Amino acid sequence: MENQQAYDRGTTIFSPDGRLYQVEYAREAVGQGAPVVGVRGDDAVVLAAAPDGGSPLVETDSIEKLHRVDDHLAVGTAGHAADARRLVDIARQTAQEERVRYEEPMPADALATALADHVQERTQSGGARPYGTALLVAGDGNGPMLVEVDPSGATREWRANALGNGAPNAQDYLEETYESGLDTGEAEKLAREALDAAAGDDHPTETVTVTATGATFAEQ
Repeated sequence: MENQQAYDRGTTIFSPDGRLYQVEYAREAVGQGAPVVGVRGDDAVVLAAAPDGGSPLVETDSIEKLHRVDDHLAVGTAGHAADARRLVDIARQTAQEERVRYEEPMPADALATALADHVQERTQSGGARPYGTALLVAGDGNGPMLVEVDPSGATREWRANALGNGAPNAQDYLEETYESGLDTGEAEKLAREALDAAAGDDHPTETVTVTATGATFAEQ
C-alpha cells in the first residue's frame, strides 16, 4: 500500500508496473455514475440513460445525461456531472467551429478524437486531474457511429456499449442479444432493455435517436 501511495498522489507519474492510478480512480468515478447505454443500428444510433437524483425529491428533468451537440451529434455521459458538462461544452464548440470552417457537419469519430486529445492532456499535465467522466459519442455523418471516450483519452468504436453503474450487467445483455442489421425501432428497444439490465425496471428513462436527418430526444 505504501508503494502505491508513492505514485497515486501525482496525476502524471507512472507506477513501476506502468499504471496511472489517478486515471484508474477516474474510471471508478465513471462506474459510480448513473448508467448510459448506446446501440448502433443500420440507420441510427440510440443512446438511453437513467437519470438518478439520489432522492425522490429531486426533479429528474434537471439531471442531464444525454446532450445535443449538433443536429446530427449527441453525447451520453457517465461519471462526475460537472466534468461531463465541461466536456459537452467543449464538444459543442468544437463541432460548431468545424461546421463554420469547413461548411459541413463534423463526423462523430472526428469529434471523439478531438475530445480524447483534450482528455488525454489531463493525464500528463501537472496541476490538473483526469476527467472523472466517460462519454458515448453518437452521430450520423457517413453512416451511424458510436464512439467511447475514456478518462485516459483512449477512444473505441462500438456496435453497442454501456457505461456507469450496472454497466457490466448491461454489457452482458448486449453481448447476448445484439444482432447486426437492427432497424431504428429494434435499436431503441435493445437500448432500453440493456438499460433495464443495468438500472432495474423502475427508473426514469431518456433516449436520443440520432439519424442522418437529426437527433430526436424522448423521455418516459
